[in-house]
Amino acid sequence: MDVLSLDQEVGAWDSVLLDPLTEDSFIANLHQRFKRDHIYTYIGDVVVSVNPYKKLALYSGELVKAYRCRGPYQLPPHIYAIAGSAYRFLRDRNEDQCIVVSGESGAGKTEAARIVLQFVALASGQSREVMIMKERLVQAGPLLEAFGNAKTYRNDNSSRFGKYLDIEFDYKGDPLGGTITNYLLEKSRVTCQAQGERNFHIFYQLLTGADIQLLKSLKLQRNLDNYAFLRSSRIHSLENLDDKQDFQVTRRALETLGFSQEDAVNVFKIVASVLKLGNIGFIPTNNIDGTEGCTINNDYEVFDVCQLLGTEFSALGSSLTQRTITVCATKCCSSPVPQQRFNSPSKNVTRELYDVCELVGSDQATLQGAMTSRTLEESQDFVTADLSASEATYARDSLCKALYSRLFTWLVNKINESTKVKHYGKRKVLGILDVYGFEMFERNGFEQFIINFCNEKLHQVVMETTLKEEQEEYVHEGIEWTPIEFFNNSVICELIEKNNHGILSMLDEECLKSGVLSDEVFLRKLAQCCADNSHCEVKGTAVSHRNFVTTPGASDNSLPPNCFRLRHYAGTVTYNVCGFVDKNNDILHRDLSLAMYRCEHPLLKTLFPEGNPKRSSLKRPATTGTQFKISISALIRNLSCKHPHYVRCIKPNELKQPRIFEMALVQHQVRYLGLIETVRVRRSGFCYRLPYQQFLSRYKMLSLHTWPNWQGPPVEGVSYLIRDLPIPSGEFAFGRTKVFVRSPRTVFELEEFRRERLEDLAVLLQKIWRGHRQRKEFLLKKNSQVVIASAWRSWRAREEYRILRHRKQVEWAVNIIQQHYIHWKRWQFLLRLARQLPPESESPVNREWPSCHRRLTETSIILRRIHHKWRCHKYRLKFDQTARNRMREKVTASIIFKERKASYPRSVSHPFLGDYVRLRQNVQWKKACVETNDQYVVFADIINKITRSSGKFVPILFVLSTSSMLILDQRTLQIKYRVPAAEIYRLSLSPYLDDVAVFHVRAPQLRGDEPPEHSWLPVSE
Repeated sequence: MDVLSLDQEVGAWDSVLLDPLTEDSFIANLHQRFKRDHIYTYIGDVVVSVNPYKKLALYSGELVKAYRCRGPYQLPPHIYAIAGSAYRFLRDRNEDQCIVVSGESGAGKTEAARIVLQFVALASGQSREVMIMKERLVQAGPLLEAFGNAKTYRNDNSSRFGKYLDIEFDYKGDPLGGTITNYLLEKSRVTCQAQGERNFHIFYQLLTGADIQLLKSLKLQRNLDNYAFLRSSRIHSLENLDDKQDFQVTRRALETLGFSQEDAVNVFKIVASVLKLGNIGFIPTNNIDGTEGCTINNDYEVFDVCQLLGTEFSALGSSLTQRTITVCATKCCSSPVPQQRFNSPSKNVTRELYDVCELVGSDQATLQGAMTSRTLEESQDFVTADLSASEATYARDSLCKALYSRLFTWLVNKINESTKVKHYGKRKVLGILDVYGFEMFERNGFEQFIINFCNEKLHQVVMETTLKEEQEEYVHEGIEWTPIEFFNNSVICELIEKNNHGILSMLDEECLKSGVLSDEVFLRKLAQCCADNSHCEVKGTAVSHRNFVTTPGASDNSLPPNCFRLRHYAGTVTYNVCGFVDKNNDILHRDLSLAMYRCEHPLLKTLFPEGNPKRSSLKRPATTGTQFKISISALIRNLSCKHPHYVRCIKPNELKQPRIFEMALVQHQVRYLGLIETVRVRRSGFCYRLPYQQFLSRYKMLSLHTWPNWQGPPVEGVSYLIRDLPIPSGEFAFGRTKVFVRSPRTVFELEEFRRERLEDLAVLLQKIWRGHRQRKEFLLKKNSQVVIASAWRSWRAREEYRILRHRKQVEWAVNIIQQHYIHWKRWQFLLRLARQLPPESESPVNREWPSCHRRLTETSIILRRIHHKWRCHKYRLKFDQTARNRMREKVTASIIFKERKASYPRSVSHPFLGDYVRLRQNVQWKKACVETNDQYVVFADIINKITRSSGKFVPILFVLSTSSMLILDQRTLQIKYRVPAAEIYRLSLSPYLDDVAVFHVRAPQLRGDEPPEHSWLPVSE
């Protein structure tokens, strides 16, 4: 069959095209296509998949490439088309997507989810990092199927857990990593399976596919009949499954996902421990005090488990047969509780108990005690009480279920660590939802109730998205619409999850109360709350008339005792409440947790953190129903924020055989899935809608009126845009805020037009770039031509250049030799200078200096100055304080008079005395200076004063103190003039060889506007 041609399609490949549209014509179309192996049919953008129960040649890399590159309505219906649409929307529109796979158990949901993941792996990039991540995402499926899938009455590979996979992509559309969320593993299957069903696949894979060395290290035997947990189903092999080959697939998946060899062996040890624990039996015994106890009849199994898990036999054995109970000091007991009582195993210790202890690494006595007795704590004293055989069996089953379910959760977390995105940031996400399908067996318990509740919530989301919200949007947007009726299961969801009055709330209330817990009490409360609800029918036990409760108007003839009946969207299911309270509690006693935590097995401390003795918080965990309700609510919120794509799976027959199409069964599924209503909405409604601004932003390049920017109202721009498109206007409808597109084909045509226009724009950019590149190449060639044209001129001047270069080299060599010779002469000069300096050259007054070559004159002058400074420095170092003061005075005089006074050189050699007439020792002066405050004499000497009248020289005593200038009689020392120092504002000297000094003194003011007069005092020394 040519799967890439619509011409070869049988019947209506899109149910929207059916005419007339009836339930019979829809089912007949599915049947007609099913007989020709056309298992996929469209309902607009929804894919209906009929399980063929055989392998078909519909999946390959070539098909992935075809559906990736072409639109969904150019090729026959296929799940690849839905996956391709989600992938394109995610990559091109930058929107988060999700693919919801729904249907009842056995409809092929797990296989459909695997095909979607296969498409993503084949359609994305091929770099090394991306290939590694894709391989991990793909291999996570077989690993989780091995540990979470099992054969049921309706499905050979039924998922006994819910799985939601979030794959994160980069801007190129390559997967960077993923996160798996699991929902409520059916762990009761570990210890009990219905007739005709099997335990989880991993048990059979391990015993069938493991080599002898691995089995021996795990204390296992290949015979499946040796294990009680596998004997009950009496179905060991399946036609469609090869456990031996699947075990090798599981081992490869562990390696791909980063599990070390040690991690894999540790996982298999826990699996083996579950099998070995299942073989442990208990023999009832009567204690001396009259209480009932038990002993382990096959201790060797416990020993094997202890070796596997790394604990002692006594620790594991006691945790299975005894229990620690906390009793208040004021509590009265009707029967005495044995203190620290433990029934030791018989002397004939068999192999089973020791094998169990070796597997878990535990002590045999501890394991045996935990299974056969309980410990009471009274006033902080621990008391151990024996368990009856039935209680010990229940404790063993609880431990097995806890071991397996927590191991499964650990595997999911380990996978998430291996596939998590290494870099943080906002990225696009594609979600794939694959949960257990709707189930309805002869006996339905708590697990079926939870599974069906999950399907109710998922069906509610699908119906609200595809039918309710879509029709409400048409009305809100003002689109002409005839309402299409459909069954709304919100009342059933509310009945189950409503706070305080829902079934789960009443079940939690019964679980959390103190005292004896009873399923019958829960059933009576359920009957009272659901008395007026037509979707629930309740019947109590037939033993006591008081417990016989029925809802009004209900027929109890077909309802067994201790059961209630719910009208689900997929049919009416009868649930037996036996075990509801216990399974909802899901409490593992602390003795078993302590025994597991003390094991040496590396995983058990992670799996049983509550067993840590140092843990102070013993808070009661939430019930199973509450945890599941919270998880489902989070899942619904996650799905609501993504663009959904739906795959509705249909089971054609109950026999799981190909070529069989049961009309009644398919009709039932078509009805409760609401497929006919979906077809009617898709036929009359619109498959795609966008706000005007977003529509204009995405498709504005398709019209010259709107490209590149539209300045007017968005709705007007959309009108211009649609008028310019070669698409009938009937395919579009204008709402208040959005534009609606009727058919998916039109959406695809819009995307094709957009893609072609973007290609044209890309070609335009390429053309401009190529023109720029060609011009750049032309300019380069032009420059090359100029270079070539100028080459001959270079050649013509080459000889001249060579001669010139040789001449320059000769000159360079001469210069180098000359420079070296000059350097050598300089060096010789320095050496000769050091030898020719006379010994007295260190004196500052020595003027001798060796002669030098005329080229070294400047250097000789610099060296002479440096040498003079150096010898002056050495000379100054020899001064005492008095000599230093004198030198400072001479330096100051040099600064003032050098090269300014002609007589300065004659005074350099004479030290400055100041008091040349020894005035400071004169007694008369000492008396007179006190009166005038002139004690500090700076200068005193006999000078010649020029008289004003005759101009003659008159000798006088001139004294200069720190405070004034005085003119005294040289004989009598009588003060003739005294001028304060503040009145002297200038001192003038002539630059010649005379000794004339003029002191400028401020004259008294005659008038305020006249300038001061100067007093001139010519002196001669």
